[in-house]
Amino acid sequence: MHTVYFKGNPCHTYGTLPAPGEKAHCYHLVNSDLVDFKCTDYAGKRVVLNIFPSLDTAVCAASVRRFNAEAAGLKNTVVICVSMDLPFAGKRFCTAEGIENLVVASAFRSPLFGQKYGVQLVDGPLAGLLSRAVVVLDENRNVLYSQLVEEITNEPDYKGALSVLKG
Repeated sequence: MHTVYFKGNPCHTYGTLPAPGEKAHCYHLVNSDLVDFKCTDYAGKRVVLNIFPSLDTAVCAASVRRFNAEAAGLKNTVVICVSMDLPFAGKRFCTAEGIENLVVASAFRSPLFGQKYGVQLVDGPLAGLLSRAVVVLDENRNVLYSQLVEEITNEPDYKGALSVLKG
């Protein structure tokens, strides 16, 4: 369990974010076309898991735009933007924004995702949603970088996440 903040108010997560050097849990998510996918579908690729509460907030939307612009074009890399939003919201957002270079995914069918990755908020006004975090995995699902953003309303450390992909 970690303490994060929403507008300065403490909230808690279930579980622990995987740390660099650890093997990340396999994930099962749903893409914007309502198709289930899992970690093995991206075996052999580096994966950026951009995790956040909802596309319907300015900070979450900004993180999707930024990773689309800066990470999605990197060699052998896929960016997966994960929230509890329904897949319809992800599709609507990407269509409106012209975003085509990443995967927008929902954990609505996979509540264990939030628990296994230590990002499920268990209290506070966003309880039941995912906290803001970034996890970068290598081709074998080993964690290269992870950040649980302390203040949910802040953007993640893009430079830190991108540096392990470019370095």
